[in-house]
Amino acid sequence: MTLPEGAVVAVIVTRHRRELLTDSLKVIAAQTRQVDHLIVVDNGPDQSAADVVAGCPIPTTYLLSQRNLGGAGGFALGMLHALSLGAEWIWLGDDDGRPADENALEILLDEAERRRLAVVSPVVVNIDRPELLAFPMRRGLTWKRERDELGEDFLPGIASFFNGALFRASTLDVVGVPDYRMFFRGDEVEIHRRVARSGLRFGTSLRTTFVHPDGSAEFKPMLGGRLHAQDPEDPIKRYYTYRNRGYLLSKPGMRKLGLLEVFRFGLYFLGVRRDPKAFVKWLRLVRQGQQERFFRA
Repeated sequence: MTLPEGAVVAVIVTRHRRELLTDSLKVIAAQTRQVDHLIVVDNGPDQSAADVVAGCPIPTTYLLSQRNLGGAGGFALGMLHALSLGAEWIWLGDDDGRPADENALEILLDEAERRRLAVVSPVVVNIDRPELLAFPMRRGLTWKRERDELGEDFLPGIASFFNGALFRASTLDVVGVPDYRMFFRGDEVEIHRRVARSGLRFGTSLRTTFVHPDGSAEFKPMLGGRLHAQDPEDPIKRYYTYRNRGYLLSKPGMRKLGLLEVFRFGLYFLGVRRDPKAFVKWLRLVRQGQQERFFRA
């Protein structure tokens, strides 16, 4: 297979969400700047999405994994495969989100070329209420929850990498691909850390959006919204969130946040939830991550 010069390869990771994947592929296939190749990594062999992918008009590689690689492993596999095909640009997306319209890729390419960016992402908004962000975004000491609070042009040094971000292939030569050990939760933050430390230029274009189910419910506000603590309801998500956060806080570029994390979560578990046992469990999982004991839940 020979891709054209400047080829864009889209990489989608999916598992057990056939209907959402169908919606995502429809929008990707309708882009005004067409994707040159599509790679779908399917982590759910017991509920294969092969027929959904086969119906997509874009030239496609379907990678069905007999082992659940998680988001981290799925994106790593898809990105390496895209590089092996000769991609010059790699466009990432999860199966539960999609570009808001058919102009997203064209706008992202324009932003990347014009601003000489290594990575550029769209704004990730709530799929049901696009005026709201799908995830709260911290700017300095304040948290933004509405799309209009971000401005109208470009945010340097901030990006959501697994929800519509466009990577230059050469960027991955510098920062690598997601760490499979993370499985999911925190893998995107870890890549963000590497890109930020590399000195490469990246950011978020406010000219285009990526719609995603609301994820803000996990972020519990404290002190009138000046601080937040991420506390997923699902115990599996909670395990990976806290364990992986411990690993991240032990890495260069994030160590200064460690003491703030202890304060934030101590305040949350002891002052808000009044649950000392939950705080001890949080400390244990953070320590597990710091020790790089990446056992699955």
